[in-house]
Amino acid sequence: MLKMRSIALLLGFALVGWVGWYTYSYFFDATIPSLLITGIEQDTYYCGDIACCVASDKCGELSVWLDGTPLVSNFSVRSKNQEYPFTVPTKTISNGKHDLKIEFIDNTYHKNKKSLDRSFLVDNIPLQAAFVRTENDYKVLQGRTLHLQFQVNKEVKEAKVHALSQDYECFPESKNSPIYECFIPISCEETPNEYLLTVELKDRVGNELHLENRFQVVMFPFKKQFLQVSQDKLEEERRLADDMSSLEELLANLAKQSPREKLWRGNFCAPIDIAKITCEYGTVRTTKEKGRYIHRALDVINMPKSVVWATQDGVVVVKTRYANSGNTVVIDHGWGVLSLFFHLDSFANINVGQKIAKGNPIGTLGKTGYATGYHLHWEMRINNIPVDPLQWTKQNF
Repeated sequence: MLKMRSIALLLGFALVGWVGWYTYSYFFDATIPSLLITGIEQDTYYCGDIACCVASDKCGELSVWLDGTPLVSNFSVRSKNQEYPFTVPTKTISNGKHDLKIEFIDNTYHKNKKSLDRSFLVDNIPLQAAFVRTENDYKVLQGRTLHLQFQVNKEVKEAKVHALSQDYECFPESKNSPIYECFIPISCEETPNEYLLTVELKDRVGNELHLENRFQVVMFPFKKQFLQVSQDKLEEERRLADDMSSLEELLANLAKQSPREKLWRGNFCAPIDIAKITCEYGTVRTTKEKGRYIHRALDVINMPKSVVWATQDGVVVVKTRYANSGNTVVIDHGWGVLSLFFHLDSFANINVGQKIAKGNPIGTLGKTGYATGYHLHWEMRINNIPVDPLQWTKQNF
């Protein structure tokens, strides 16, 4: 009997303690409840129904709104850390941006409240794409650029072309354009043949699409040329300037660091009013100092010290002097497209890192570096592969 009374007394004390603690917590607890949501992230794309789950460290009432419309109303959460699953039905709402609001109010006297907001995007549109030109149009000469275009029905997260054992990034032709494009450099040494290319697309919700096509590399009859430069001039340039190997290393790094942004629009222009092309792109040269090599640029002339200008919008990334190229300017147009200008007599008032517009002066035509007379060495590189710059000035390119 005494034992039963002791147990009852202990239970009574426990009950009084619990009631006291509950009463104290109810009236004096002012801590904000925690609120955790899983299954949906801020500014992320989704398709199909989104399975979500909400939990709090307190008991109380849970409400959820989708674009201001109640999705869950005053659901009673009776235990701490109880998970409440719910579904966001994206198939019944429009594609585009939506807002989800979660609110939890605890059971205390103060009705402590915690809210979370999530903005997300819905994309239930099937991914579709098609080439702009027919298969017969995909022919390209050695040393030129294959300009590939395709149209998509919506913005994509990732687009690349696999060709010639390399991957090339694709990007919109202009801002918000449904036309995506890719520039594939064809080296002078590329074997004439028919090749397969694959376009790999992925949208914001992970849908993938592959397009396949073939292109043909056509042989080009490159010319030959013999060049001789005086030893005195070569020695003078070596004393005045940096070694050419440092420029090549710099250009390789610049191609990798090029902005993933198209800084130009439309066709390129020639850097001078060309009076004559003294050496065509891809000409096989023979010199006493360099032996036999391919000249992967155009040599063009006009009046000595005439103005040389930027061929397109971009950023000045090199302005210095090298033993072979003389006074040198390099402009980055984005997406790994670089324009190079060698042998300048003098520089214009430009600085590395400066944005430059098509037609702005970069210097004057000269004969510094490995040069026999006044001329401009005009070169273009895509991912550090030289291509014919004149092709980029054509209206049908």
